[in-house]
Amino acid sequence: MASRKTGNPAAVKTAARKTRPAFLDAKRGVGNWAEATEWLRDRGIEDIECITPDLSGVPRGKMMPSSKFTSNTSLALPSAVFRQTISGEYPEETGDFRYDPLDGDLKLVPDLSTLSAVPWESDPTAQVICDIHNTKGEPVVYTPRNVLKRVMQLYTDNGWRPVVAPEIEFYLVAQHEDPDYPLKPPRGRSGRTITGGQSYSIAGVNEFDELVDDIYDFSEKQGLEIDTLIHEEGPAQLEINLRHGDPVELADQVFMFKRTLREAALKHGIYATFMAKPMQDAAGSAMHIHQSVVDARTGKNVFSNPDGTPSEAFFHFIGGMQQLIPKALVMMAPYVNSYRRLAPGMACPVNNAWGYDNRTTAFRIPNSDSAARRVENRLPSSDANPYLALAASLGCGWLGMTNKIAPGEPSYKTVNEGTTIDLPRGLLEAVSLLESEPDFARIFGQEFIHTYAGVKRGEFETFMRVISPWEREFLLLNV
Repeated sequence: MASRKTGNPAAVKTAARKTRPAFLDAKRGVGNWAEATEWLRDRGIEDIECITPDLSGVPRGKMMPSSKFTSNTSLALPSAVFRQTISGEYPEETGDFRYDPLDGDLKLVPDLSTLSAVPWESDPTAQVICDIHNTKGEPVVYTPRNVLKRVMQLYTDNGWRPVVAPEIEFYLVAQHEDPDYPLKPPRGRSGRTITGGQSYSIAGVNEFDELVDDIYDFSEKQGLEIDTLIHEEGPAQLEINLRHGDPVELADQVFMFKRTLREAALKHGIYATFMAKPMQDAAGSAMHIHQSVVDARTGKNVFSNPDGTPSEAFFHFIGGMQQLIPKALVMMAPYVNSYRRLAPGMACPVNNAWGYDNRTTAFRIPNSDSAARRVENRLPSSDANPYLALAASLGCGWLGMTNKIAPGEPSYKTVNEGTTIDLPRGLLEAVSLLESEPDFARIFGQEFIHTYAGVKRGEFETFMRVISPWEREFLLLNV
């Protein structure tokens, strides 16, 4: 006897889809702890990485079973983590640079809007970015994510909302075990070592097709939005552009993209590096930042008047960047190596000039309609902590807007020739300039300035212990 159908299978499936909460299908972020518990259970997540960027942008944190994560477990890190240099050392106390004498705990507070999968792990694993609070529940002002949030609050208090779009350059290099030897480009799918002069070359990108596929796949599974990917000037130098949005969200994405790119490259037996100047005779790597500011109530670009002409706020933003970013440069060029990129004759600007569609200036105004009017900051290098670079750039623009700082005249010619450098030439000079500006203590926090300056001076002393090949080449037998 034929069986009797009890309903329309398609209708049953449609009804099931309608009853499934939308947050379960989100690639990135949930609204609360109840949703987080269901989201993790739905994916069979076994472990979760609770991470936060240190001053260098290195992920620090703890891994735990997902069941413990959702059981209101208190997470903590020692405060000394945020006084550690990139080489893992702890500088001596000097001047205003001090440690907590008890090295007490700081609390990791998960931001559930950043919850996502870790697609390169073999076991089901998730990750979440955490803010840092003290034991009283107050944000710790010298931690990078909180520094950027502090600057964002300044804009909020004025009824503004900044919008940014970072562009991150990086190199692919052959695996490298001995730091005494220079880095080399990797071999592409052709079996040949990739060479320079490949700007916007599709063939250059295609040399690493399988790696690029993994970058897109890993990014999609984390809810990270790549706008475009291109080959840059250097050998195996690529650039990823991100879609514009909220500065904290975009800093989170850069933070996660760096991790993603390194993991994807390692899967293919090569390295991805964000060093500002990894190869002596090749172009450096930048993190250009496109910035605009909108009225928080209307959503209209405050850089443009109603008739489409540039506004006073636009010019004041540029004026603030011109006057103050040279003093904040160490937040965008944080290492000794960063200043090798900022050198005469290189592809990067070494000035504080601005101009319309002029790539030789530090602050370029791209061609756009009035609604998209923006300022591109071309000074930050890709080694910068994205939270601190965005805080510095937006903070200087905010000071320009609120203090009504007038810019100089725009440059209509090449301003990046010759030997003149209008910026600090090295790390120690840049640190001193950061400390010299009284307005920075107000917008970034005095404790951050003291902590960051102490760590940077510690890194410089570590660098000074290393004897370079140049010294062995020219001083060994000549002096």
